[in-house]
Amino acid sequence: MKNTIITALLIMFSTSIFAQEKKGIDFEKLDIYLNKALTEWGIPGMAVAVVQGDSIAFAKGYGVKEFGKKGKVNSKTLFAVASNTKSFTSASLSQLVAEGKINWDDKVVDYLPYFKLYNNYVTGEMTIRDLLCHRSGLKTFSGDLLWYETNYTTKEVIERARFLKPEYGFRTHFGYSNIMFSAAGQIIPEVTGVQWKDYVRNHFFKPLGMNNSLLSVSEIKKNANIAMPHHTAPDIKPLPIKYMQWDNVAPAAAIISNVEDMSQWLILQMNRGIYKGDTILNAKEIWEMHSTQTPDNSSEAWLKYFPTKHFSTYGLGWSLFDFKGVKVVNHGGGADGMISQTMFVPEEKIGIVVLTNSINYLPSAMMYYIIEDYFGDTSKDWSKFYKMVYDYGQKMQKKDEDAKINNRILNTKTSLKLEDYTGTYGGDLYGNAEVTIKDGHLVLDFLPSDVLIGDLSHWHYDTFEIKLKNSPTLPKGLVQFIIGADGKVEELKVDIPNPDFFFDELEFKKLK
Repeated sequence: MKNTIITALLIMFSTSIFAQEKKGIDFEKLDIYLNKALTEWGIPGMAVAVVQGDSIAFAKGYGVKEFGKKGKVNSKTLFAVASNTKSFTSASLSQLVAEGKINWDDKVVDYLPYFKLYNNYVTGEMTIRDLLCHRSGLKTFSGDLLWYETNYTTKEVIERARFLKPEYGFRTHFGYSNIMFSAAGQIIPEVTGVQWKDYVRNHFFKPLGMNNSLLSVSEIKKNANIAMPHHTAPDIKPLPIKYMQWDNVAPAAAIISNVEDMSQWLILQMNRGIYKGDTILNAKEIWEMHSTQTPDNSSEAWLKYFPTKHFSTYGLGWSLFDFKGVKVVNHGGGADGMISQTMFVPEEKIGIVVLTNSINYLPSAMMYYIIEDYFGDTSKDWSKFYKMVYDYGQKMQKKDEDAKINNRILNTKTSLKLEDYTGTYGGDLYGNAEVTIKDGHLVLDFLPSDVLIGDLSHWHYDTFEIKLKNSPTLPKGLVQFIIGADGKVEELKVDIPNPDFFFDELEFKKLK
């Protein structure tokens, strides 16, 4: 009798909460909203899909694949999904866990003997789980210049990570790491004898019918239905740029896909590993991947804009938070000139995929829009809110640029002749860089990369401004030459301020 009463009360309580809530998405309104947002953000092209239950409820393309050309984006147009790749890596490892071949808490060095970090304790204790939930002690994006357009192999990138300095204590703080995810992907061939790329293709792309998805830029075919990435900035037209090569950190970010294919991935996740009647992922391991592993606390100031959001954490290849009383599983992806977002609400079995070919915050806005529209609340314009946040960031960046200019000391001269700054500089982490003279000015060449080459122009004293020739998405920065007691250059320091790559991590001592 008591259980019957409790059950009745629970039903009444849940009914009272949701009785007034509409559960459904107005797709006609969504279409209008997306067209408007595309124009407001100045995004060349995007594609959006909404999944419900075990099918695609909405899939459409907007805008163009390349600015200045007529090719329209559709639901089959390919985009780089970048870090949305990470969930495929964790899912691959989950299959090995379910098969009893590995455990989440196995030590990494048992599979990758060359894996080393900043001290012996962390090296020996780091587990597969630690790799997948960003708690290594490194700060977010630390070491990403090791793989960014370099000729280092995946193994070489991982080996050089030993020279990175920690920002936090081991397992004490969230620090997003592409290199740690790349290391996790390397465990797959060690256990199965199958390379990460082939494993993902055979275990996920084929059974899910993701027939258009790619695992490398090298797989792009001529005349493919593919969106080009774009560099965008205030007061300039979108500039098409080339695709970044992710092969040496593939398990973290290499997949290129479209909204139809990525929708199949969400359907699999929402249905606890079952796809069209076939069990592809173990439900127990799905739960593990979608469960909190590392807290990622948001600031109190930020949370005031999200009064129904109480926590933000990271699982295994997925970000997690609560919103409007439901659990939200999601992940973003950012590459040079492209931003993407995947999201689903497990208990409601709804989700969204947003792929864009410029740097913008609209994919994040659409994540919240879909949830609120589903529950019947469209009072907040999430696109407008995130555009305000984006514009504020641009304003702060301009402020920093102005401060740099204001701190410049005019009418100064270098301590030495230009040829005295030339030579080879290097350090354990990144390797060597070379300074030469070309057409009367200094040129800095980051030797591991064919892309990172910059012209230097005198700024003040022994500091020069650098403009990278082949990287339009990175701003101008400063290169400071350190003069030793003997009056000769002993080191150079590079500072190119940007949110993704930390040039100040790199050490360049004068070698010759």
